[in-house]
Formats: sequence, structure tokens, C-alpha cells
Amino acid sequence: MAVLLGLLVGALTLAVWWVLQNYTYWKRRGIPHDPPNIPLGNSREFWRTMQLAEIIKRSYLKFKNQTDGPFVGFYLYARKYIVVTDIDFVKTVLVSDFDKFHDRGVYHNERDDPLTSNLTTMEGQKWRNLRQKLTPAFTPAKVKTMFPAVLNVAHELIRVIDEKISSSPQTLEVSDLMARFTADVIGTCAFGLECNSLRDPKAEFVQMGNAALRERRHGWLVDLLIFGAPKIAVMLGIELLLPSVQKFYMNIVRNTIDYRVENKITRNDFLDLLIDMKLKYDKGDKQNGLSFNEIAAQVYSFFLAGFETSSTTMGFALYELSCNQDVQDKLRMEVDTVLKKHDGQLDYNSMREMSYMEKVIDETLRKYPVLGFLVRIATKPYVHSSPKYFIEPGTGVMVSNLGIHHDPDFYPEPEKFIPERFDEEQVKKRPPCTFLPFGDGPRNCIGLRFGRMQVFVGLALLIHNFKFELHPTKTSVLVNFKVKNILLSSEDGFNLNVSKVVKV
Repeated sequence: MAVLLGLLVGALTLAVWWVLQNYTYWKRRGIPHDPPNIPLGNSREFWRTMQLAEIIKRSYLKFKNQTDGPFVGFYLYARKYIVVTDIDFVKTVLVSDFDKFHDRGVYHNERDDPLTSNLTTMEGQKWRNLRQKLTPAFTPAKVKTMFPAVLNVAHELIRVIDEKISSSPQTLEVSDLMARFTADVIGTCAFGLECNSLRDPKAEFVQMGNAALRERRHGWLVDLLIFGAPKIAVMLGIELLLPSVQKFYMNIVRNTIDYRVENKITRNDFLDLLIDMKLKYDKGDKQNGLSFNEIAAQVYSFFLAGFETSSTTMGFALYELSCNQDVQDKLRMEVDTVLKKHDGQLDYNSMREMSYMEKVIDETLRKYPVLGFLVRIATKPYVHSSPKYFIEPGTGVMVSNLGIHHDPDFYPEPEKFIPERFDEEQVKKRPPCTFLPFGDGPRNCIGLRFGRMQVFVGLALLIHNFKFELHPTKTSVLVNFKVKNILLSSEDGFNLNVSKVVKV
């Protein structure tokens, strides 16, 4: 009994010592930071009252001018992070010294939860190899081949809205419509499937996309382990995704691949490239090929990335255009002019003539970067010119996109929606890495061209055909973010009055 009691006291003493050492790390180093809560660190409002991107933005703006170094301390649960406060150091992390900060340090479990082991989560040489294999799928030429499929879905979107407002203007919740639009686009381009989400609000593709992004498999204690200590979670065999989500995506990828291979069908889309890699793998060429699980993981990440990021961007854009009717009128004039020049047809090349549309999309992404912060992990020691600001391997690094995009030093009156911020001369005045909706450096978003294309096509046809206005009671002038989402999205959606544009 005495031995057991001694071991228990020893274990408790060790645990208390570890907790004190961990949560006083930044204090002992003299690095500015907010006092942490045990065990939630500086993220005690996360999933309760505040979106994580807003918490990190708060630290960025609070300490930006209160530190003599390039970062401040931060605790995400028990994990030690820095929040970068110097814009030059953002470039150092993302671009210049990328070799020291190339991993994201997020949960991925290739053995038990294979869909989580994709390009967005993988690390080290595995990530480099996979990025190299997938890059050909997202070249400008490859994206251009998918334009007709995106355009077809966009025309279906217009028909659906036309039917809803055929007799009179209607109030529509556009966030849901945009999600169904992007689900159909990704379903067509990634799977070669007609998902029919626009016609069927309960379509399985949309339901599974929402479940993957918003439904949790575990309670907060297990989530704390997954997000706070992902490597331990992997060692314990903990799975993140819901079984229904895993089964759905695994089955649909397997069935689609089998059907195409057996019937020798090619569609010149994203999945075709992956099938070629699977065939190489099956023939023993593992260096240039991909296994079935690896392919399923990439298709899964491609669907989720395109589904959520593009739909929320379109929703935010329509909301801001409703708040700023002068901007909407100017944009419609540009779209109408370009379409008239091209016999009323939108094609891939005519998009380049819509420069104001580019600025509207960029300003939307500035105010509402769908991923409001970037995460990196120091994989090597980093020595700063000020010895106090060294970074140990394993330390997390956070770059606050949301904070930088709302920093008045870079964007005066940041809460205002001003597309002219992205006039060429204005862009040149700002330092590098002040616009980060797709990240920067070697680990930027591989699908940014495709994502921008589907947003561009959807918005162009929507603004050409319809006028969007705020509903006097159903639309909040202040956007509240969903606090339980990692990505930025509106808590209440966007209920907008939609009416047909009368062509003179």
C-alpha cells in the first residue's frame, strides 16, 4: 500500500510539474501572451462563444504593436503556439524559411482513418511526393477543360432560381443554394456524377458534406485530445470521421473507379488523373502511383475544400453586394457588357475581361477568408536575430489571415467593402503576404484556380440574371460566425430578396 501510495503521489507530482512547466513556458521566456486557462489555454471560448479564427485575430491585433519581436505566445489547449505579429516574419514562415515550417501538425491517421491522410494534412517527404503527383491536375490547361462542366451546373442554378421567383420576387436563403451549387460542381468534376443537389435539398452529397464538416464523432474530451495532441490520438487509434461519412466516400470512389475502368470511360477530369496513378500502383510502380486509400483521401479533401470554401465565399459575396448596391450595379454593368460582346455567352477567356469581378471576389476573400488562420509546425530550430525569439522544434505557428486582412495598417477602414482596394496600384503599395485567402509559398492551396473559377462563373451568371437585396427583418447587418466551425461561415445564413433583372 505504501508503495502504491508513493507511486500515486509521484505521478501526481510529475503531472502537476508538467502542467506548470507547460503553461508557464511563454512567461518564463518573457514572450508577451495572454494568461492561459488550464486546460483550455487561450482557446477557452473556442466552440462556446467565439470562432477560433476570431480568437487568433484578437491576439494578433492586441499584441501587434506591443512586442519588440515578430510573434507572441499562445496556447491551444496544452499545445504551445506562436501567433505571428510581424508581416515580414509571415513571409519567413510561409516562403523564405519554408524548409523549417513545412508541416501543419494536424490530425491524420492513415491506418485507422484513411480519408484524413490527404494533401492538406500530410507531412514531410510524403507531402512533397503527393503534391508533385497532384500538381498536373490543377494546371491552367487542366482547369480550363473543366470549365464547360462548371458552366452547365451554373446554368442549372439560374434555372432553379428562375423557377423559385417565376411569379414574384422571393426571399431565398442563398447559403444553402450556393452549397448545393458547389456540391454539384465538385460531384461532376471530381466524380463524374450528376448529383442533382440543386433540385433535391436532401441530396446525399450535400448531407454528407455537411456531416463531414459539422458533425462530431466524439465529445469534447476526445476532441481535445485529437486537436491538442493529434499524434497521441493516432497512437491510440482514435478516428475523427463519422462511420457514415467514411463509408459513403469510400464506396462512391470505389464504385466510380471500377465503373470507369471496366467500361474504359475517360472524362478528362480530376478523377481520371488519379485512376491513372492507381493503375500504376497496381502494376507495382508505387513511386509514381497511388493506392486506393490514397486516392479516396484526395477525392474526399478535394470535395470538402471545393464544397465549403467556394459556397461560403459566394454567400458572403452576395451578402456584401446586397449591402452595397452601388457595387452590385457596377459589377452587373461589367458582366452585361462582356457577355454582350461575346454574344451573351460566358466562356473561359471572357472571364479575363471582368476585372471588377476579380476585385469583388478578392475583397470578399479579404473580409471573409474562409480559413481564417494558417497553421505550421516548426520542424527545425529557428534562430532569430533577437536571441529571445528563438523557436523550438515542435512549436506551432499561427498566421492570422483574418487579423492581417482586417489590419488598418494594410487595409484602412477594414470593415468596409471596397473592391477598389485591389486596383493594381493599391496592391503594389502593400507588403507581400498581406492577402492570404489561399495561403502562400509551396504549401498554398493547390486548387485555388479551380475554386476561383467556380465562384467566378456562379457569381457572373447570378448577377447577370438577378438582383439581390437585404431582407429588412431576416438579414442581419452584422455577420455572426458559426463558433463550432473551423472555417468561417455565417451562423444565420443569408436571407436575401431576389428578383429577376429586367433586360432593356
